Formats: sequence, structure tokens, C-alpha cells
Amino acid sequence: MITLSSDFGSPYPAAMRGVILDRCDARLVDVSHEFPRHDVRATAFWLRETLPYFPPAVHCVVVDPGVGTDRDAIVVRVGRHALVAPDNGVVLPVARALAGLDPGESLADATHQTVEAYIVDDADAASSTFHGRDVFAPAVARVHEVGVAAVGGMAGVETADLDALVDCELPAATVEGDRAEGEVLVVDDFGNAVTNVPGGFLADADAVTVNGERVPAGETFAAVPEGTQLVTVGSHGNVECDVNRGRGDEAFGLAPGDEVTVERC
Repeated sequence: MITLSSDFGSPYPAAMRGVILDRCDARLVDVSHEFPRHDVRATAFWLRETLPYFPPAVHCVVVDPGVGTDRDAIVVRVGRHALVAPDNGVVLPVARALAGLDPGESLADATHQTVEAYIVDDADAASSTFHGRDVFAPAVARVHEVGVAAVGGMAGVETADLDALVDCELPAATVEGDRAEGEVLVVDDFGNAVTNVPGGFLADADAVTVNGERVPAGETFAAVPEGTQLVTVGSHGNVECDVNRGRGDEAFGLAPGDEVTVERC
């Protein structure tokens, strides 16, 4: 299986699929091609929450604002999974999750999975602006064909230092007593503003203040009337600022990167 993730929209992913299918007979699964444009951090967050649910696969991730520069193309092997991506941090959070590591831990410290990294030769790329088609799609097909366990012997790769890879750090909130200071990590398509405040902060809380505004806390969207603001814990385990059948980002005036102070009432 090969999964494809990018910020390309359409029709660019079709060219990548064509290149892969011309080289191998893998089952292709599109995760999303609608990740926020050039947003490495948002993509890293969503991949961390999505790819660990897949069976062993080769995962191609192309959110690549540095395309055509001297940034490396890499393969990160984690057990029976392989992540093929630009070296800009986009796959390190999910690599840690696949390796059973906590956020911020070094991949070199993984003990439950084999973790290796390789640099892919991209010197022959036909285009300096579409490495998804010219570098990553061919590399993904080769990894699939040789097998994840044998990627180290694949032509056109060289071993990389895990600790030298570019990292994308998803910031942690500061929690002291009944006060948590964090920020909005992402806003999903429903308008739910996902913060980095851990969900456990809402334990037994009926209401909180968000940047000074009092709102109810509930386990479900339907805990409040339609159109009403609330905070809840999303499936990712973080506190969200939401509206039942509405957009939390608009109601709370929040966007990715905005600071959020949540206080238990």
C-alpha cells in the first residue's frame, strides 16, 4: 500500500499517481491533498493523528515550500512503515508516533521499532517546482518494489543521521493549576479550533473561560444548543473551541497560531 498526502489540491496528484502506477502495482490511498498550503506544522499534526491507523505502508508526503532548494528528499523507515518526504520536519511527528515515542523525543532513542533515515538523490529531477512527480513519486515506487526492510540497499539513497533531520516541533501548552496557556494548532474544515491544551485539563469542568470569555464545557457538541459555543476534547485528545453546528474559529475569533488562555471556573 502507498498513501499520498499533499497540499496540491488538483490536478497535480494525478501526475504522481501516474508515475507510481507506471512503476508498480501498489494500492494507492489518498489521505488528503487539501492540507493548508505550505503549512508544514498543520500537516505534521494531521498526519500524526491519521497515519498510525494505517497498516504497514509507504507514505508519500509532499508539503514542500522549499521545493527546488538545497533541502533534502528523505526516506524515514519506522518498522514496517516508510515515510518519503522533504526534509522539513513534516513527517517527524508521525515518525515518533509510529516508533512509540513521545513528542520531542529523539528518533535515535527508539527501542520498539527499527528507525532509519536515508537521503534520496534528486539530482535528475526534471522540474525544480514539481518534486512530487519527479522525485518523491519515483522514490515511493522504488521503496514499495524493494520492500521497506530493504530500503537501505536501494539505489540512489545514502544513510542519514536521524538527529540531523529537520524537526517540526508541535508546541506544548503550559498548565498550572486551573490555568492553561497554549495556542491554536489547527482549524479543521468544520471550524473547530484545535488547541495544544491537553484534554485532561477539562476533567470534571462544567465551564471554563477562553481568553476571558466564559463558555460551557461538554463531552459532545450536542451538550449545548445549536449555534452555542463550547469547549470539548476532540478525538486527538486536545481541547477544542467549537460551536454546535457552527464554526468555532469565527465565534471565538481564533486562527492557527493564536494564543489561548483557558481557565477552569
